[in-house]
Amino acid sequence: MCRKPALDHDDFGLNQSKIINVIDSKSLERDAGGKPLRAFPHPALAATTMFGLSLAVWGPAQAAPAAPTATATPPAPAATAPAASRPRRKATAQERADAERLQPLARAAFWARETDVDPADQVAGVRLAAALRALGQYAEAASSAERVLVMAPDNVDALMESARAHVAEGRGFYAIAPAERVSALAPKDWRPLSLLGVAYAQVRRSDDAITAWRQALALSPDNPTVLSNMAMELAAQGDAAQAETLMRRAVAQPGAGLQVRQDLTLVLGLQGKLGEAEHRLRVDLPPDQADADLAYLKAVSTGLAAPSPTAEAAPSAHSWASVKGPGG
Repeated sequence: MCRKPALDHDDFGLNQSKIINVIDSKSLERDAGGKPLRAFPHPALAATTMFGLSLAVWGPAQAAPAAPTATATPPAPAATAPAASRPRRKATAQERADAERLQPLARAAFWARETDVDPADQVAGVRLAAALRALGQYAEAASSAERVLVMAPDNVDALMESARAHVAEGRGFYAIAPAERVSALAPKDWRPLSLLGVAYAQVRRSDDAITAWRQALALSPDNPTVLSNMAMELAAQGDAAQAETLMRRAVAQPGAGLQVRQDLTLVLGLQGKLGEAEHRLRVDLPPDQADADLAYLKAVSTGLAAPSPTAEAAPSAHSWASVKGPGG
């Protein structure tokens, strides 16, 4: 078995969605050359300029007729500035709380606007990174987190988002430094240790990964995410029996999700325990998906297929591909 461990939502964040580009709202305010769409911020300024030009052209060679004496009229009140030119305000606390319940694309658009209004807003930068990661835009997510780290190098949330984005992209080497930094800044937090274990596993430092997960379990005993990560690494090293023991312990926990249950199903299938594996698949999945996954497990158990070596730290807890890997 050569499968690397997969994170679920507990230590990785949100579920992966389809990659969709987020449009920068500032691009709507400028032309292709980068200049503002209007040459003058207010129409009255354009009229004033043209009036001054006409006086200069009239010149001294021909005197302008004297203006008739009349009572001066008060100037007309200035027109209200167009909405597009008004300064945009930051969202209220309630609007921000509501935004966290949106789907990833809408959430990314919301937090992109907040960082546009205030580029120094660290919370907005971190939440934009999380939303982009949920969309599968891992490089952009890492960039958003790292912009926050320029302003606040010890921002724990930004460090975690940077590490998560790199792990999600399969670039565990680049997740190690931020995850280790969080572990030093927050020594009682199990999450950086769990994430660090996955990063170590991605760079084939299996012993270091197991050590990190044991440290995480010392802080959060029976944590299903940590147990599942450790079990899948043991299965990848060929110790399916010990992996099954850990997985059964993991699924018995109240916080165990679909990813954890499917990890147990995979471990059972690897050992040829297809009866229990099929039962668990049919409880969790619709019939067509359960049939496809069972066929895969049968092929693996009979040696007709091999577990995919690319199933590393997949962020989605709702896709069998995150367990068996692409093409399995």
